[in-house]
Amino acid sequence: MAITTYSDLQSTIANYLARSDLTAQIPDFIRLAETRLRRDLRIRQMMNAATTSTTGGDATVALPSDFLEVRDLVLLTNPVTPLNYISPSVFSRNARVTESGRPLDYTILATEFKFAPVPDSAYTIEILYYAAPTFLSSTNSSNVFLANVPDLLLYASLVEAEPYLMNDARIQVWAGMYDRGLASTNTADESAQYSGVPLTMTLTAR
Repeated sequence: MAITTYSDLQSTIANYLARSDLTAQIPDFIRLAETRLRRDLRIRQMMNAATTSTTGGDATVALPSDFLEVRDLVLLTNPVTPLNYISPSVFSRNARVTESGRPLDYTILATEFKFAPVPDSAYTIEILYYAAPTFLSSTNSSNVFLANVPDLLLYASLVEAEPYLMNDARIQVWAGMYDRGLASTNTADESAQYSGVPLTMTLTAR
């Protein structure tokens, strides 16, 4: 059976578990599986681009609401200015945090980007990031996970189901299939993005 919709996925999970009495629980297993995939999976189909603007005198800008992980951050100046990521602990000791000017460095604190120097005016920022797919539901029959990795979504759902069913012996079976699928998916995605593209090193002046 092809797994192309939320309803298909629920039916397949019930079939794999050989249970017809879990209608109320299976959506919970799927939601937990999607949460797991949000943490574990990074494929190009999850990437999104967005723009936002700084405000003069304010060092912070809110993360996109579906933000998972940043891939690149640049100021849309002429020429474009790449921003340098610094970990929060190092950022707090960065001398630029007390300066005002064009941002050069950034970190991520809770739900915000924080820049140094503090923007002295409005700058347009382009964010390339991994976005969290909208959760599946009765009104959202498909998403990036279901369209691209239905096997991982199935295995992760089964991993979440077995503790509920107190069937610990099957957890390792589904977990093993999930882990193997996750590894091969990440490898295939990296190959698809970089195969045939020569690797180059770029030196950026500070």
